[in-house]
Amino acid sequence: MAKAKLTEKVGYGFGDMSSSMFWKIFSYYLPIFYSDIFGLSLGATATLMLVTRIWDTVSDPMMGVIADRTQTRWGKYRPYLLWFAAPFAIAGILLFTTPDMSETGKLVWAYVTYILMMTVYTGINVPYGSMLGVMTNDSDEKTVFSSFRMFFAYAGSFLALFAWEPLCKFFEATGKTQQGAWQWAMIVIAVFCFLLFLACFRLTREHVHVEATPLGSDLKSLIHNAPWWLLTAAALCSNLFNTVRGATVAYYFKYYIGENANIDLGIVGFLFYAGLFLGVGEVCNMIGVVCAVPVSKRLGKRITFALACTGMAVLSMFFFYLPVSNGGFISMLLLQILISICTGIISPLIWSMYADVSDYATIKDGSSSTGLIFSSGSMAQKFGGAIAGSAVLWLFAAFGLVPNAVQQTETAILGMKLTMSWIPAAIAILMVIIMVAYPLGKGKMKDIGEKLKELRKMEG
Repeated sequence: MAKAKLTEKVGYGFGDMSSSMFWKIFSYYLPIFYSDIFGLSLGATATLMLVTRIWDTVSDPMMGVIADRTQTRWGKYRPYLLWFAAPFAIAGILLFTTPDMSETGKLVWAYVTYILMMTVYTGINVPYGSMLGVMTNDSDEKTVFSSFRMFFAYAGSFLALFAWEPLCKFFEATGKTQQGAWQWAMIVIAVFCFLLFLACFRLTREHVHVEATPLGSDLKSLIHNAPWWLLTAAALCSNLFNTVRGATVAYYFKYYIGENANIDLGIVGFLFYAGLFLGVGEVCNMIGVVCAVPVSKRLGKRITFALACTGMAVLSMFFFYLPVSNGGFISMLLLQILISICTGIISPLIWSMYADVSDYATIKDGSSSTGLIFSSGSMAQKFGGAIAGSAVLWLFAAFGLVPNAVQQTETAILGMKLTMSWIPAAIAILMVIIMVAYPLGKGKMKDIGEKLKELRKMEG
């Protein structure tokens, strides 16, 4: 097939721009919203985030199976962007709504709205991710689509994270309570996300027709698909790495760095706050995404992935030793820039490699389980985020962090420093080990691509 138009690549990017705006706010601000604003304890919040993930082990593969067997005039996966855009926005608003209830009532509300949000997220994001497998047959072109996806994802994340705290303060200044301000900030983000998904639906198309195969053979193929197991483990670790660091940042700035810290560069000075730190990371993620295509074309996806993870591990270790000072703040920002470039490189590779795994299954077993395979990526994303978010909160509780306390103990500060440094470094090292074992290198994928072309010719 001819190479896709630029408008289609941009349109595909709009989808993850929407998803990522929600996902980053959930990952980085929802824990502190629950503990410091909504009023749940650290332990209750951690348990909520982990327990609700049990449903995702069922809902994500189920959605993949349903999407694989959907037949409409718009294709298999694309119509879900239209059908779920409004529920996606509404569920996000409900998640950041604080009802006037008892402590038990609030806990029930939190469970119901969190499960609802993650279910709707599955309903739109699994088909969205699966579209990559039917938009082109070319492995390198899939990396290009995936890079557009992640570039716009990080652009959306930057907008959401950079604007979140100013939005909350703006609505507080209009006279709203802190709870109301957070809800209205989410309403603004949700409307934008709704429009982005509609644009994604309008600008994209499914070009590769794939017939669904029997569910039993799809599941058998998946169980015996070694690259799928390894890639899903790597995807899980990638989200562990990002969420451990990201979920710590709001606490780290509030209780360790301070909410009125400044960076003085001599010529210019500026406020050093969580939104800036995270926003700079998202911009640098975009730089990493741009680097991913040329580097992976030259070295292969597996080697590029492993090298980026090595950089993430080494750089994270240094973070532990940075002082609370002007020089320390500058060094923190520089490390955030470099770490984020590395994470930006691996993000598009993960989704492109899932498309490769789907192609591998087609050649090896004759399985056309694109949705089922991509659902594991969504499940790994949510599971990794939930495990990391829960682990961070349990760790903070174990180290004695007290929400809204004026001053934290040295032990509590140590816990925050570890979750910004040595713990994510260990996760990155694990990803390097996984990539060493991952078998779908550059040469193997070239061979699979040639076999796929022959297969499509025979079918056509």
